[in-house]
Amino acid sequence: MFWSHTKGRISRDSLERMREALFSKYDDFYAQGKVLNFTKGFLRYQAKLTFDQRLLAFDLFLEKPKVRKARKKMTARIVTKDDVEHVLSVINQELEHGSIDELHARHFSGLVLFSAYTGQRPYSTIAQLRVEQLREAMRLEKPVVLVEPMQDKITMEHYVPLHPQVVEILPTLCADRDDDTPMFTLESFRKWTQKQRIPLKRCNAHFVASDLRKFAEQQGDIIGWNESNRAYILTHGVRGVEWTNYRHPLPEHVYDVYMQSWGDVWCEES
Repeated sequence: MFWSHTKGRISRDSLERMREALFSKYDDFYAQGKVLNFTKGFLRYQAKLTFDQRLLAFDLFLEKPKVRKARKKMTARIVTKDDVEHVLSVINQELEHGSIDELHARHFSGLVLFSAYTGQRPYSTIAQLRVEQLREAMRLEKPVVLVEPMQDKITMEHYVPLHPQVVEILPTLCADRDDDTPMFTLESFRKWTQKQRIPLKRCNAHFVASDLRKFAEQQGDIIGWNESNRAYILTHGVRGVEWTNYRHPLPEHVYDVYMQSWGDVWCEES
């Protein structure tokens, strides 16, 4: 296209002819950009090769048209407390019908509650937690799990408070299990949710494990969860100097601030 409209003669008229042909042939912004960027690069190369700086002035006629950016929308995926409670009720129903056994039902419920109350990432964190980490947390007066650097997406070691509802069920989940085994059976739960196709109540979608992190974020807005505490526990938006060089929350303080917001939240298991 460049050669057919310039024939090697670089002028304002030849480049404007090329632009007109380009925009009439291609509607796609990226297709237009390929031709214009090639032409700019070619002329810069020729300017260096021939020491003719006049060729650089033609950049003015090779600008891409301005594209109005689409306004970003908020996520349409809304996950509410009713959705979490509905997932828990489906687990109990499946247990009553004999579709899953008591062991799976107990572990699935524990996974849902832990994920909903902590908002940890499913695969980089929750799937990597070991039984011994939860056992150590339960021994503390103010139970928090120490997430290791390699168990976090951004390799940030951090404390995760355990909600009282989670603390209630942990002894049963940890019973008769080796310390170094994974605490939660995430892959089994993922396959189960794929089969169940549990609908979310406020959007046209079916529940997946990652929705529990969204619930923690969205419920946090409702209950007024402290922004700094939330960012630290979720390791979301904590890459700056402020976090890497200055802040270092103590576990008991992380727990206290967390419980100020989450202490009155309780997911009913019908």
